[in-house]
Amino acid sequence: MGNSGSAVKVCTEHQGGINWLSLSPDGQRLLTGSEDGTARLWSTADSQCHGHFQGHESYITFCHLENEAAFTCSADHTIRKWDVLTGQCLAIYRGHTSIVNRILVAKDYLFSGSYDRTARCWSVDKEKQIQEFRGHRNCVLTLAHYSSKDVLDESEEEEEKMSTDLLVTGSTDCTVKVWWVSSGRCYQTLLGHTGAVLCLILDVPNRELFSGSTDYTIRTWNIVTGEQLKVFKEHQGSVICLELVNRHLYSGSADRTVKCWLVDTGERIQTYKAHRHSISTLKYHAGILFTGSGDACARAFNSKTGVLQKIFRGHKFIINCIQIHNELLYTASHDGTLRIWDIRGICKRNKRRLKKERSVQFHSTAA
Repeated sequence: MGNSGSAVKVCTEHQGGINWLSLSPDGQRLLTGSEDGTARLWSTADSQCHGHFQGHESYITFCHLENEAAFTCSADHTIRKWDVLTGQCLAIYRGHTSIVNRILVAKDYLFSGSYDRTARCWSVDKEKQIQEFRGHRNCVLTLAHYSSKDVLDESEEEEEKMSTDLLVTGSTDCTVKVWWVSSGRCYQTLLGHTGAVLCLILDVPNRELFSGSTDYTIRTWNIVTGEQLKVFKEHQGSVICLELVNRHLYSGSADRTVKCWLVDTGERIQTYKAHRHSISTLKYHAGILFTGSGDACARAFNSKTGVLQKIFRGHKFIINCIQIHNELLYTASHDGTLRIWDIRGICKRNKRRLKKERSVQFHSTAA
């Protein structure tokens, strides 16, 4: 059944549920966004709160952390940029007319998706809206971004002359749309889902996009042609989250399972059970699949065998987000706490197992 773990630290500073948790690219800081309308900055070195960002007039739905700046979006219809060292609000991006539920920072762009049925693009530095993407018939729930130079080969790129940025949006109107960032025009509408599109993941080198939906399916698309390539159909509930690692696709669902699929064949090769509620978040690390669930537990599975290795108990409500850094697992929950768990033991055991497998493989090949 897997042994139970207890948290090495419980951070209780927030006065409301934590909706999102973001790790800085350099791994030095974590950012939490909460129902209490504030965001907090945490050091991964000492697990202490080093910043408290106050200013939003309603709850924070999502947050994103860069090394020097933090971004939060809120039900107050705005996005804010914060200085991570001083805690000062550097910019307020206004324009959306309803809840902003997702943001994405790419290069000098800040993208946002809202219940007002639009996505928008902002200049990170100039605090102004550059583009509005209008065409969805319902809420924009999820975002992804790529550049044309990453998907076109050299001859095609010659024709393009220059790299163009594209935004991908998923909506409750059952569609995925791809937009030219420069003009705001819709380049493609990907039709096939019969339910809201809850999650997107891009595999740019292979020109593929994966979308998960309330119609219980995952679909894979060619991002250049817009062609639907495969439909993964075995889930019995909404597909809530996706993780792609080495051409293995992991999908977490309201049916209380995670499944692993081989992207190239569409074959489902593993199902991870034991959850008592929906899977809300997933993270793959060093051969281990970590999950967060509506049953208030995080779990660690051997990604290859599907065996449950550990249960992390202590939260009282749904775990909304997980991050991993320096063999510590961070879990953020609707109970308002950030919990930190030591996963060194489980990582060490897994590394030994992987080393053993590789050596067996090597000897059998050599033989």
